[in-house]
Amino acid sequence: MTRSQIYTGRSIYPGAAEGEALVTSMGISFFGGVDPDSGVIVEKGHELEGQSVAGKILVFPTGKGSTVGSYTLYRLSKAGLAPAAIVNAECEPITAVGCIIAEIPCIDQVPIERLSTGDHLRLDGESGQLEITP
Repeated sequence: MTRSQIYTGRSIYPGAAEGEALVTSMGISFFGGVDPDSGVIVEKGHELEGQSVAGKILVFPTGKGSTVGSYTLYRLSKAGLAPAAIVNAECEPITAVGCIIAEIPCIDQVPIERLSTGDHLRLDGESGQLEITP
């Protein structure tokens, strides 16, 4: 029987989420890299190009790009297309502000290289705890 694995990171925005992980080793630019009308990653050459972030626990090293990315996260949230939660190796201000205004649970300082797309994750944004469940 496989046991769950638990990691503790830093809380960026509280809240709880549970669901399927969508993982990339590439940074994400929400402005220009994610279509705010569909939630699909549109950045050419990105590992996740063509995949939707909607309802997933989105795992990526750090954000990149314009500060308008914060507003794009908010737009995704209002349209029901936002990630259920975000997990970063290092959360930079654009992603942090986006999660705060869109009320998306977010943690960082987690060893994201140990996570894989399709993992079932349970995130507690208050305590910063992330559990990979069997």
